[in-house]
Amino acid sequence: MSDTGGIELGVTLRALRRRADLSQRQLAELAGVPKSTVTRIESGEVTDPRLRTVERLVRAAGERIAVSGDVEPAPSEGWRDRADRNYPPHLDVRPVEELTDWAGAWWAHWHRLPPGAWPLEPPPYTYDLSRTRRAYRRRREWVRRGLRLRRAGGGGTSVGEAWRWVAEAPDGELVGELRAVVRAAHPEDPPGREVFLDGVVVAVGLRGLGIGRRLVGEFAAEVDRSGVAVARAVVMTGVAAAFLRRCGFRDDSSRVVALTLRPPAANR
Repeated sequence: MSDTGGIELGVTLRALRRRADLSQRQLAELAGVPKSTVTRIESGEVTDPRLRTVERLVRAAGERIAVSGDVEPAPSEGWRDRADRNYPPHLDVRPVEELTDWAGAWWAHWHRLPPGAWPLEPPPYTYDLSRTRRAYRRRREWVRRGLRLRRAGGGGTSVGEAWRWVAEAPDGELVGELRAVVRAAHPEDPPGREVFLDGVVVAVGLRGLGIGRRLVGEFAAEVDRSGVAVARAVVMTGVAAAFLRRCGFRDDSSRVVALTLRPPAANR
């Protein structure tokens, strides 16, 4: 490798010949290339030979060319369009499972028509030409695949023991958080402790990936381990209530009343 990070072909080829114990003529015969090609590459006269030529020489020396690093094939590798062409690998190609998956249906307002009235059959796959939207989807998938949950320092508060979990992206960025407080049970309940879910927050742009549900799952598991009698939550919006119901919470309206106190000046 050179100081600039490029491969010194002449140096590398001579090293491979030494390892394989081959002369220039022998290597050229095994690779099926002229001896003059080997000589010119090793002398530096040819600095940019064809990749196929380099590959044949390297294979003849008993080695192989490989790309350094973990390079995965494009997700759409092997998918072909109706003209039997590969889809552009830099685009996020996805199947058209419903008509609304295809942007062309929206542009032509096909989504308002019944299937029998569609002017053309939708393509089997589609993709988004917007770099911004591609970056948005890829970041969501990157976070979803590498998300890490961990119990963070809790400590105590003026009302009881504090619980806290955080969700982190693969690079350590905080993308979600759950807080709760454990205290003595309500006098109307059996003796013991109860925990109040103080809040669940997920970063904008990463909602809908199950991050909040996973945080609540960690919280519920800790409730079981710690022997807390009951876990409660007070929510102020229908969306938050629907989310907690999906996570296993049930309505307890007999215990929750929302009241507001405003000073007389505010009323006037």
